[in-house]
Amino acid sequence: MTWDYFVFLVQNTEQETLARPEGLSGGFVDEVSVQFCKGDNKDNKEDARNRYMQHASGTLNLISQTSQASQTSQASQTLQIKPTFTSLPSATWLAFQVNFELLTPWYSKDDRVFHLLDNPVRKDRVFGVPFMAASSWKGMLRWVCRMQAGLREHLEKQGGKMDDWRDPDWILHLFGNEKGEGEEFSRGALVLYPTWFDKIGFEVINPHSRERRAGTQPIYYEVVPGRRPKGNNSDKYEKGGKGTLSLLYAPWPGMKPAANPQDVIPKLLEAVEKLLTTYGISAKRTVGWGTAKITEWRAFHKTHGSSTQKQSRNDLWQDIQSWLS
Repeated sequence: MTWDYFVFLVQNTEQETLARPEGLSGGFVDEVSVQFCKGDNKDNKEDARNRYMQHASGTLNLISQTSQASQTSQASQTLQIKPTFTSLPSATWLAFQVNFELLTPWYSKDDRVFHLLDNPVRKDRVFGVPFMAASSWKGMLRWVCRMQAGLREHLEKQGGKMDDWRDPDWILHLFGNEKGEGEEFSRGALVLYPTWFDKIGFEVINPHSRERRAGTQPIYYEVVPGRRPKGNNSDKYEKGGKGTLSLLYAPWPGMKPAANPQDVIPKLLEAVEKLLTTYGISAKRTVGWGTAKITEWRAFHKTHGSSTQKQSRNDLWQDIQSWLS
């Protein structure tokens, strides 16, 4: 059934009158993907690719008027899909939102089965907004916390293997244990949320032939763009894609292993800062993709005002220490 729809699109000779779901992001993607695959020459394929790239970048409005938003940035702003933490139910809970701007491109491959690009960025199926899943955040944050706890030294001693590694209690408190570890699964106190971005751009990697020392076949990556020079002026920059990391620290009474929030929260905030500014959150991190500049830290609590916001991690921690006493 997955492919029957695309076969129907190819065989249908009256596509211009067919009421396809063009108001959703998938309608246009399906159309240009079929056009690309039907292209009998290089020019037709290039035309389909250019149509898609212009549309995805927001420079060409090809979404029907029934859509809630005609461009990716407008969609992310109109939808207001960030979680709200203004009414936390428990005084032991803390919530954080970390606003950031990408300095280098962010990429995570989409799981769409049929696409004209080899490397489309992961997007919400309904609105076409690029996003990073909560599970990805959790895995990366756990890894950074492990690095803080000495995982690098352990791997060097064990020849790169995780043998005999055991997460310290504060990491188990935040993230729980992993399924398949031979003990009863227990979830942690930390809840993470997806992050939606406000821009789509493209990067081209052009592998070179060692014999001819010339480009072979350009490889297109659909990405959330990072900050880059504006034109030929190195003093002015086009802003990179923006996003918000949202976290909820929600311990419950009697949870094990227990931990003191005064010890756990500073380590968590440090891990967030290192992940965004040093390690990066994108695929292809080894070439520097996915690093960001943190623009604002926000914290929420039930009994100490609705929220506080600071420009640095240390200032935020100084503000919220009294909330935990």
